[in-house]
Amino acid sequence: MKKIELGNTNLEVRPFNLGGNVFGWTLDEEKSFEILDAYFEAGFNFIDTADMYSYWVDGGPGGQSETIIGKWMKARGNRGKLIIATKAGGPTGVKNEIDASRKHLMESVDKSLERLQTDYIDLYYLHYDDEKTPVAETLEAFAEMVKSGKVKHIAASNISPARLKESLEYSTHNNLPKYEVFQPLYNLVERSGYETDYAPIVAEYGLTVFPYYALASGFLTGKYRSEADFNKSPRGHGAANYLNEKGLNILNALDKVAEKHNSVPATVALAWLSAQPNIGGPIASATSREQLAQILSATELNLDEEDLKLLDEVSK
Repeated sequence: MKKIELGNTNLEVRPFNLGGNVFGWTLDEEKSFEILDAYFEAGFNFIDTADMYSYWVDGGPGGQSETIIGKWMKARGNRGKLIIATKAGGPTGVKNEIDASRKHLMESVDKSLERLQTDYIDLYYLHYDDEKTPVAETLEAFAEMVKSGKVKHIAASNISPARLKESLEYSTHNNLPKYEVFQPLYNLVERSGYETDYAPIVAEYGLTVFPYYALASGFLTGKYRSEADFNKSPRGHGAANYLNEKGLNILNALDKVAEKHNSVPATVALAWLSAQPNIGGPIASATSREQLAQILSATELNLDEEDLKLLDEVSK
């Protein structure tokens, strides 16, 4: 299986990023270990989490996902074979606000390292930008982390196009570590925001993109086709916004392409995403081995021109 390089780094990953948001939320520790084992045994190495996952379970500080991943890595002794990405700056039950300040980020990185039971983070994201902290302050804090060895490379997620570009320019002009990976909302039912506002910046600065909500809260799996279906999962109601004429047309197109390739809608949706410019691969989580097998098979599905044209047309 091919590997890709993250931005201008020496980090190589398989073209898929396992989302850790379900660890400690909809999956307990034992089930989380099962998914992580299956993922690693399949030859994949890139795991995504965040310090805020999953504070909504108990209204606390979060960190459940990082803690489980840290226990798993220690139990398996495989830290050196993994690329671990985590994030800071998002709200939690304790600090219910977005914070991109130096003070908060420096405190957060130490807590994440402790929970992950590691002395370095491969890829550290600004999870959310508060839009009030000067980008210089945020980037100088990240530079300190890189210099100390706590962080290898940096990335950004929920940040405005203007602030993303300002940050990239500041790093370039001041010879500081720059964001190498960008994690936006992007999928078949939500295309315009990324393609219009972010794709030009991504191309200009050579960022590698790993979109979140790659399956649109599970809608693109095809299991939510009526309001009654939303009770199938704790996350089901997140797909409600997509249950409209456009969404159903996309599901019908996914069904058609999936049947052609003897596949399933989720696999086709992820393969479409991976076929877009500058996309390193999707981020998706799994709550069963069956789900995991479906999403990982997207890395081996090559959609042809006819498939891509159909999906492009119904999702515009």
